Amino acid sequence: MPHLAVSHIAKSYDGNPAVRDISFEVAGGRVLALCGENGAGKSTLMKMLSGATTPDAGEILLDGKPVAIAGPSDAMALGIRTVYQELSLLPHLSVAENMLLGRMPTRGFSFVVDWPEANRIAARVLADFGFPEIDPAALVSSLSVARQQIVEIAKALVAEPKILILDEPTAVISAAEAAKLFDKVRDLAANGTTVLYISHRLEEVYAIADEIVVLKDGRSVLSGEVAELSQERLINAMVGRPLSAIFPERRGTAGRPVLEVEKLSLGEVFQDISFEVRAGEIVGMFGLVGSGRTEIAKAIFGATPAEDGSIRLNGAAADFASPSQAVRGHVAMLTEDRKGDGLALDVSVIDNAGLASFARYAPKGVIDGAKRRQLVGEKIRELAIKLADPAQPVRQLSGGNQQKVVLAKWLLVEGIQLFIFDEPTRGVDIATKVEIYQMIRDLADSGVAVLMISSEMPEVLGMADRLLVVRGGRIVAELLPRNFRPETVFAHAAGLEAGAEPGERLH
Repeated sequence: MPHLAVSHIAKSYDGNPAVRDISFEVAGGRVLALCGENGAGKSTLMKMLSGATTPDAGEILLDGKPVAIAGPSDAMALGIRTVYQELSLLPHLSVAENMLLGRMPTRGFSFVVDWPEANRIAARVLADFGFPEIDPAALVSSLSVARQQIVEIAKALVAEPKILILDEPTAVISAAEAAKLFDKVRDLAANGTTVLYISHRLEEVYAIADEIVVLKDGRSVLSGEVAELSQERLINAMVGRPLSAIFPERRGTAGRPVLEVEKLSLGEVFQDISFEVRAGEIVGMFGLVGSGRTEIAKAIFGATPAEDGSIRLNGAAADFASPSQAVRGHVAMLTEDRKGDGLALDVSVIDNAGLASFARYAPKGVIDGAKRRQLVGEKIRELAIKLADPAQPVRQLSGGNQQKVVLAKWLLVEGIQLFIFDEPTRGVDIATKVEIYQMIRDLADSGVAVLMISSEMPEVLGMADRLLVVRGGRIVAELLPRNFRPETVFAHAAGLEAGAEPGERLH
C-alpha cells in the first residue's frame, strides 16, 4: 500500500486552473521527484499537500485513507513538513529559535524556555545533518544565504517528518553541501520517510530519486522508476522537444577581440587572470563554488574593481570603477542573485525592466510614460514574459519570468558590446532555460561578445565556444569544444590530474 497517494486532484484560482488533474502514489521510504516547467502545477500541488491551500477536487490519501488538509497545522499533525524555495526564517532570531519555533522546550511545567536544551536539540539535528559547525545560538542574519538554507531544511528535520517535501533545496548551496543533503535524504528514506523532491536540475533528480512524476499544464503526464526513464524522454515530456534541441547550434564566427583581460588580480580572491572574448563568441567560465569566477566577473563590471592588471574593451582601457561606468562603457551583467542584485522585488515589472535604459525614455530627466510602456511592452512580448499586468510587483512572477525581466532590463540598453551572464538559468525551468539559451546565442550571432559563467556543467558544455576553467582564483585550463568532456572539465576544476590534450591549453 502506498504511503501517500494523490488522486485526480485539481485547483483553480478565479476560474483559472492551476492544477487540472494530477495523480500519483509513492510508498514509504521512497524518494519521488516532481519535474516540470514553471506553471506545470508543482507549487500549487505542494501548497495543497502542506495545507497552504485546499483542492477543489480529488483526494489526498495517507496509508490508503482520505485525509483533509485544511491548513498547515493539519499537515504538521499528519507528519508532513515542507521546505519552500523561498526562505521563511526570522533573521533577528537565533538558529535554535528558528528551528524550534512553536516547539521550544520549557523547564518543567513553566513557560520559561530551557535555552540549554533548545541549543542542544538544534546542535544535535545540525550535527546529524552534517553541519556541526553551525552555532545554534548564532543569529540567522549572521549566516550566509547557503547556511540559512541549511537551517531551513534542519528546521523541517527537527520534527522527524513522515513526509518531507523539498522545493529546489540546492539552489543556493554548494556542491559539498548538496552532497550532505543527499546523504541525509537517503538516510531519511532508509528509515521510512517519504520524500518529494522538486528540482529543475535533472542531474540531481537522477542522483537522488527512486521515481519520477512529470507535470505539464497542471496534469501528471509521465511517471515511472528513474531507471526506466531516460533524460531524453523526461525532457520531451516536460517541454515537448528532444534533448538534442535544448542547446542552439554553434556558429563558429568569432570576430575581433572585444574584451581583453590581462594579469588581473585582487588580493587572495583571484590572481593573474588573462583571457579574451571576441565578437560573436560565447566564452564559458566554469569552476566550483569559491573558485573566484563571480569575483572575476564583478571586477570586469566594476562592482569590485581589481587591484592589479588591465581590462581593455575594443582596444581601449576599461578599468571601470563602478557598474554605472561599465554600463556607459557598453557592458551589461546579469548577476547570479537576481533577487538581491538584479531586481527591486516590490517594484513593478515596468519599473524594473526600464531601470537601466532611463536615457531612452527620459532623455531630459522627465519620464515619458508612454514611451517607457511601449519599450517595455515590446520586450515583454518578445521574451514571452507571463504576467497579469506590467504594473504588478515583480515579486509575484515565477522565477523564470523574473529572470526574463532582468534580461529585458539589459536588452533595452542600446549599444551593449559585452554581456556577462552569471548563472543565467539558476532556479528556472527547462523550458525557460531553452528560451534563455537561444537569447544568448542570438546575442552572440548579432556580434555581441558573451562571457557566460555557470556551475551547471551541461550548460557551459552545451553553450560555450571556448571554456575557461577556474580553480583557486586562477584560470587553470582553456578548452575548445572538441575537448568538452565532463570528466576533463571536472578534473581541472577540482585539481585532479588531467594532462593537456590537442587543442587544450593549460594555464
